[in-house]
Amino acid sequence: VQLQASGGGLVQPGGSLRLSCAASGFTLDYYAFGWFRQAPGKERELVSSISSSDGSTYYADSVKGRFTISRDNARKTVYLQMNSLKPEDTAVYYCAADYSDAIYSAISVDYWGKGTQVTVSS
Repeated sequence: VQLQASGGGLVQPGGSLRLSCAASGFTLDYYAFGWFRQAPGKERELVSSISSSDGSTYYADSVKGRFTISRDNARKTVYLQMNSLKPEDTAVYYCAADYSDAIYSAISVDYWGKGTQVTVSS
């Protein structure tokens, strides 16, 4: 089982990035996915998640209206579209998968991908 996150980089405030999480070694259908982030000196936090059953989504208040999570089970890929980026979005972003309908916290995560750095700075 492997999760490979990509798409991070340096972007100016107000810019956009799209993160991708490519999964291999398992079938995505019964897994919820989430994107977490961790900034220096801070705890890892759940940014967004998407359910395995009906594609319902969750967003942290800090990213609502700016970020969009989606999944393509056929392509075995989960995406996080990030718009109107702010300096406080700077963090390492991690993709996560859990054999359940939803992810609510880092405790229940079965699989983690390696992080991808997102830096928002002028």
